[in-house]
Amino acid sequence: MNTIDTVTHTILRAEGFSCPSCVAKIEKRVGNLAGVQAVKVHFASARIEIDHDGSVSVDDLVAAVAKAGYTSSPAAF
Repeated sequence: MNTIDTVTHTILRAEGFSCPSCVAKIEKRVGNLAGVQAVKVHFASARIEIDHDGSVSVDDLVAAVAKAGYTSSPAAF
């Protein structure tokens, strides 16, 4: 029996990044988490969009952003 993993789309609001190299740093750190399929940081709106499977929690994502040196929280929308 094949199990199809559902993909969750999470949006985080980030604080503290001010340059394009910050974007790359966040994308690399979050993208290295097992279970993360895609990461896109929107510099102008300070949003981080992440596609991931159920093995990755929102807390895992926030912690990965923190390890990159930035503060984030789940977006309300």
